[in-house]
Amino acid sequence: MALSDSDILSTVKLAGPMTTASLSETLGITRQGARRRLAQLADAGLLLEEREKRGVGRPSALWSLTASGHARFPDGHADLTGALIEEVKALFGNDAVERLIAQRERTQATRYRAALDGSTGLESRLATLAALRTKEGYMAAVERQDDGSFLLTESHCPIYAAAQACQGFCRSELSLFKSLLSAGASIERCRHLLSGGQRCAYRVTPLQR
Repeated sequence: MALSDSDILSTVKLAGPMTTASLSETLGITRQGARRRLAQLADAGLLLEEREKRGVGRPSALWSLTASGHARFPDGHADLTGALIEEVKALFGNDAVERLIAQRERTQATRYRAALDGSTGLESRLATLAALRTKEGYMAAVERQDDGSFLLTESHCPIYAAAQACQGFCRSELSLFKSLLSAGASIERCRHLLSGGQRCAYRVTPLQR
């Protein structure tokens, strides 16, 4: 079956910046075929090629999504969401938006805690949390790092338009994660989509007992 543009864009979005070789291996196509498809998507303004020095030799080409590439993934009535938030601000002030965000956080916390109740251990809780977030459209994943910490990544943001209109949503999500995991770990945001990152990522470090 021929690979669609969406297959390639989804792979890059999930994995983050990729080399031609890694994309070729992941998708099971030749490097020449991968290079051709990547170049076509770059010409269409959906991918960006950057050079990164990795050891000796020529810099490696890294492919990542442009803003237009990210826009290929629906944000759920993004324009309407952003407009409504701006209207709430204009009519009722920023405090009203903050109250809405706080209520959303409380609702999420109740639902997430119920789902996490049967998970024991930090890694299990993170896996459950990632599964919940993925169902909500965040394309979340958890990876154990060499130093024993974990990296929780979210390759898509279904509330991106809302977060652009009010970054309180991003602050609230970090606060939510901290409240869910604070008993066994510290957590910090190390990459941020709104700050120019290819994805949002959170480093979760187990607390020493």
